[in-house]
Amino acid sequence: MRLEDSLGRPLRDLRISVTDRCNFRCDYCMPREHFDSKYEFLPKEKIISYEEIIMIVKSILPLGLKKVRITGGEPLIRKDISKLIKMIRELDDELDIAMTTNGVLLRRNIQQLKESGLDRVTVSLDSLDNDLFKEITDSNYGVEDVLDGIEAAIEAGIEVKINSVIKRNLNENQLVPLIEKSIIYNVPIRFIEFMDVGSTNSWNLDSVITGSEMRKIIQNKFGPVIQKNSNYYGEVAKQWIIVDKKYEMGFIESISSPFCGSCTRARISSNGHFFTCLFSEKGNDLLSLIRMEAEISDVSQAVTKIWKNRNDKYSEERKDATKERIPVEMSYIGG
Repeated sequence: MRLEDSLGRPLRDLRISVTDRCNFRCDYCMPREHFDSKYEFLPKEKIISYEEIIMIVKSILPLGLKKVRITGGEPLIRKDISKLIKMIRELDDELDIAMTTNGVLLRRNIQQLKESGLDRVTVSLDSLDNDLFKEITDSNYGVEDVLDGIEAAIEAGIEVKINSVIKRNLNENQLVPLIEKSIIYNVPIRFIEFMDVGSTNSWNLDSVITGSEMRKIIQNKFGPVIQKNSNYYGEVAKQWIIVDKKYEMGFIESISSPFCGSCTRARISSNGHFFTCLFSEKGNDLLSLIRMEAEISDVSQAVTKIWKNRNDKYSEERKDATKERIPVEMSYIGG
């Protein structure tokens, strides 16, 4: 069965946040002035369990689900996360299972993750300059901790991508070093425009450096870049190639070039709510439904109804929005 929303977009991708906690305090996601020692994270009993996650995945698989991505917060701080990967893998050998992580706990976990059935890992890295890295992440970790995680994943034979959020007057000078490092590793990198996710990251348009501006900086160093066709319907990153290096990189341009029209993603928050857009203000509570002893068919029917009524296209409508919004925080819903 192919489930489509009101705009004809299929449900193919499910991003699952397994925790609202993180060992970083990046200013565009969990700034410390809001997420400090007094911040009340979700108590254990309100966090969705692995068994409940599996019930949701089972309910969506017959609807056309192709990809599952495990996110957070930082997913590697969730206990026994490789067990969840194994449980998902046992549902379907063909399902694409990925994880987004800050990378600092990768080396100690990568072998178990691979053996459990993880296909791919995306590592967030916004700077190779250690001082700037510490400023951005507001943590005690250094760049070498992330690079060690990336190298461990490469050594294990797991497919790796690097994600970098670029903010104006902060880390645009890292575009070239990040590409040079990614070429050495022979892994693709995706540059992400600073997005207005959540309400605590002090987002403003002046802080956004667009994909077009990034490419001008890159061209000045590496020469011509050309755009290539998408690899598949719903691909979020626009793909470009540095001609002289024959190196492919991606740009996620939800501010300057929205891609709502082909968005195939749904999200499960760490407390089991189903969201149909990264910029949502509220989700639908599947966890309570499950804890009221719902069957898989009940969850599937609920998801089907929600998705069929979906008409989200926030990024395309951002400029015309007039009412004040309080969207869900990225750490709660996953990136």
